[in-house]
Amino acid sequence: MEQKDFFKLSAKALEHIDAHLGGLELEELDVQLAGDVLTLSFKDGGRFVINAHSAAGQIWMAAGTTAWHFDFVPEQNKWIARKTDDELMTTVARVVSKKLGTEVSL
Repeated sequence: MEQKDFFKLSAKALEHIDAHLGGLELEELDVQLAGDVLTLSFKDGGRFVINAHSAAGQIWMAAGTTAWHFDFVPEQNKWIARKTDDELMTTVARVVSKKLGTEVSL
């Protein structure tokens, strides 16, 4: 994938997550997007980090003790972690829902 396409697609994904989770205005969750790094900070002090890693051409996510590396799959128009077949939006929604104890969707 060309660098400009990666930046466009990764920015769109991070902005989508930022808008949806930030729009929930939950007291237990603070959502901050700074450049290509999205930080989800929780009231209990926990943090999840999602970032666009341009050198690898992937979106990386760390949540607790688990990490994912998502590749863009054009045929599906989705970011997929090849090792687990997890999809980015579904994975973020799942781990954030579990952390908050309430269902969120993206």
